Amino acid sequence: MINLVKSTFYKEKETKKKLIQFISKADYLSFGKECLKFEESFAQYQGTKHCVFVNSGSSANLALIQALLNLGKIKKGDYVGFSALTWSTNVMPLLELGLSAVPIDVELDTLNVSSEKIEDILNKYDLKMIFLTNLLGLVDNIDTIREICTKKKIILLEDNCEGLGTVYKGKRLGNFGLASTVSFYVGHHMSTIEGGAICTDNDILASQLKLVRAHGWDRNLSSIGQQKIRNKFNVNSTFYSRYTFYDLGYNLRPTEINGFIGNTQIKLLPEIVSKRESNFHEIAKKLYKDSRYYPIRYDHLDTFSNFAIPLICKTSRIRNGLVAKCNNRVEIRPIVGGDMTQQPFFKKYMKKFKAQNPNAKLIHDQGLYFGNNAELTKQEIKEIIKIFTT
Repeated sequence: MINLVKSTFYKEKETKKKLIQFISKADYLSFGKECLKFEESFAQYQGTKHCVFVNSGSSANLALIQALLNLGKIKKGDYVGFSALTWSTNVMPLLELGLSAVPIDVELDTLNVSSEKIEDILNKYDLKMIFLTNLLGLVDNIDTIREICTKKKIILLEDNCEGLGTVYKGKRLGNFGLASTVSFYVGHHMSTIEGGAICTDNDILASQLKLVRAHGWDRNLSSIGQQKIRNKFNVNSTFYSRYTFYDLGYNLRPTEINGFIGNTQIKLLPEIVSKRESNFHEIAKKLYKDSRYYPIRYDHLDTFSNFAIPLICKTSRIRNGLVAKCNNRVEIRPIVGGDMTQQPFFKKYMKKFKAQNPNAKLIHDQGLYFGNNAELTKQEIKEIIKIFTT
């Protein structure tokens, strides 16, 4: 059986030995210097000014939307566009926090939203923000989407939980909007077991995210930031500042264990991305020539960082046959969460939207993916190609 994920993190034995030593010597394991060190290292890797480390990619999405509401950048009831083909917790924070979530269909050859789809939806809705998902490390013409958003004063965010390491036109995905989120879940590109982050170049947003991450208090702000907010609200720095809550927040903090693993794994990230990209190209050049599948376009990417390889079958019968064929041979899944408008939670809370997303629905009905991890062997790659081409 070829599993989606082989290990908790890359080079697991070596990492576990280091982790055991760290835990045995650590004075405390709640949020601290390892987490702060990881924030600096990941911001440098991503090429952004700020990285705010949280306990999951889903929490990153929630924190980002809450921070923008706290800052008044958006308000409850605003129309927010999102990629119809995505993961549930890209959409759920929009609904939970009182926004009107508008699905945007994707292109069949990239599985992602294009500028043409954006233009179509803007003819129907006055969007204040767009939350794109860089699905499976792929992307469409996000540079043109950015131009549209800049021109129309629409906030652009990227859910980059599946696109860590992909480079498009010389720029890493996650750097095209005001902010982006990323996941360090076990099955993703780089694991901290559980973990996520928000990256941004915006100083005010970064400070607000640190408030949102920890109860709405100021403990993780810089000393200058702390003094500024305490002066604004006339808070005593010697006593009440410890339990003063300045805005709406949660407890989304990661632990020092997550931070330490992140600091170990980030050194391996270039190797992880390189191996996943190599695996993908070896498999894709065989699979996407098969007339039973819709072709996927990826030659517009400088670097393609991918953790699962999608197949969109031309009929449901073909897909169902592959599901049976893969039983006890290779682990498969639907394409991420599929078309969100088909999910029970969306139908329950967004009844007023009678969305038409033909491409997302086709992918939902006729798609599957299998894992592409950095530890795939040559024999496993041959077996995968055999399963899906014969």
